[in-house]
Amino acid sequence: MPLFTRRPTLPDALRRSLDLPARDTVLAAAELGADGGWLVATRLALHVLPAAGDRLTRSWSQVDRGTFDPEVPSITVHWVTGDADEYVLADPRPARFTQTFRERVQSSVVHVQNVQVPGAGTVRVALRRDPDGTLLTQVIGSAQVDLADPGTVALVDAAEREVRAAAGLRD
Repeated sequence: MPLFTRRPTLPDALRRSLDLPARDTVLAAAELGADGGWLVATRLALHVLPAAGDRLTRSWSQVDRGTFDPEVPSITVHWVTGDADEYVLADPRPARFTQTFRERVQSSVVHVQNVQVPGAGTVRVALRRDPDGTLLTQVIGSAQVDLADPGTVALVDAAEREVRAAAGLRD
């Protein structure tokens, strides 16, 4: 068993092409298996750099969570919009990337409260920090949540007030 294992290294040209602000830096990268692109975790955002096609950059506050499937291996990014994207990885054990991914998502979360909505399940009301440090609230739930329903709106509004108050913020 080798003492040292080779970690995938983001090519310098791709690193430079990110054109990161001075307060941002690359923390971890994972090579994509299917097309040779990259997933890049920086201090402020997740970058998807396909070998061909449009790049995607989203702040960590726009990421709800990620799931790793070691069988494929792949990472599915669940966005706060309810959408999800699966990325097949070249490395079957991307421990550094997955750990960094989790830490970055968690670092954007200030406080969360779960709310039971009758007939729609659980809704999470989260207070998150965006890249410039501004606090924002998000309501994350399933498609069954009817935000036009006055009862649901009252529950979510109350939870949002509680989440903001827990962080010392006023309405």
